[in-house]
Amino acid sequence: MLKGFKEFILRGNAVDLAVGVVMGAAFGTVVNALVKDFLTPLIGIIFRIPRFSGLSININGSIFMFADLINSFIAFLLVALAVYFFVVMPLNKLMERVKRQAKPVDPTSKKCPECLSEIPLLAKRCAFCSQPVA
Repeated sequence: MLKGFKEFILRGNAVDLAVGVVMGAAFGTVVNALVKDFLTPLIGIIFRIPRFSGLSININGSIFMFADLINSFIAFLLVALAVYFFVVMPLNKLMERVKRQAKPVDPTSKKCPECLSEIPLLAKRCAFCSQPVA
């Protein structure tokens, strides 16, 4: 039982996924800090609000922290932009390049004119219906 688990973990996919999750969490922390410590004060300067991140609305004792929601939305957009420009676009370009370099494979079979089954190119007779093939 442990041997199978060891093979699964060391296969590569699980390790790659674990590294990706850890790096994603670290990247999310950096982006959240960027939004909280740099962009939020910048928005406060633009709109002349000293503490933008602390803005909230109090309705019947319920506090709606809309500035915190805006911070989270900005962090999400920054993560999405980074993933798109640094992962998705380069991967799409690489896949496009690989598709262009791949040579078309020569056919190794043809269809029988009688029964439409696949037969080898050099066959003189169909193996399925035994009709002569030109």
